[in-house]
Amino acid sequence: MENIQENQHSAEGKKAEDLIKELQQEFTKLKRKNTELEQLYLSQMHSSKEKLSQTGLKWAQKFAVDVTLDPDTANPYLILSNDRKQVTEGDIEQNVPENSKRFDVGLCVLAKQGFSSGRFYYEVQVKGKTEWTVGVARESINRNGEITLTPEDGFWTMILRNENQYGPCDNALVSLSLKMKPEIVGVFVDYEEGLVSFYDVGHRSHIYSFIGQTFTDKLYPYFGPGLNECGKNSNPLIITPVS
Repeated sequence: MENIQENQHSAEGKKAEDLIKELQQEFTKLKRKNTELEQLYLSQMHSSKEKLSQTGLKWAQKFAVDVTLDPDTANPYLILSNDRKQVTEGDIEQNVPENSKRFDVGLCVLAKQGFSSGRFYYEVQVKGKTEWTVGVARESINRNGEITLTPEDGFWTMILRNENQYGPCDNALVSLSLKMKPEIVGVFVDYEEGLVSFYDVGHRSHIYSFIGQTFTDKLYPYFGPGLNECGKNSNPLIITPVS
């Protein structure tokens, strides 16, 4: 009887040892896989940065597209020009039809044109403004109530607040120190690369880039002219031709 019990204990011990070995092997495989994924991610990040530094504004401008504002998406307080190239905040709510595409609280408007692949670029004049937001947004964003301008919520944007506080709207607002005030901002998107870059067109310089992003929805150029501030911020955002 004792021999039988000893054999059972021995068999159970061996099973436990085999199970521990299997778990250790699986853990080693997972650790190796995680290391490979980290290396791949870092390689892609490095590739994106290299591409950004090698190409720059001149290269990005080759992918210029004709962009117009979509009145069906415009917040009721926004005023669009007849040619759909300018937008400003008008202090008074406009009489516009209800539309599921319209932002009811967010003071913004999307472009009529959306993009689900490839590269595209457009420019916006922001001269003389104390507040603005430009960038891109995915089609499925929430358009009702307050919106949060983060990549997680489908927005890749650059903002100006309080006349001289520039920054990208990421998980936490990063304050950028710009030597010169941009008068025209260029926005470049590489859909497959997961890249959104912002440029100071007048000074031919790169401002900021979101890299390593994943896009699945159609992307639309995004425009927020900011509050009028009793005329202090009355200049419109203007979609300008790319020269």
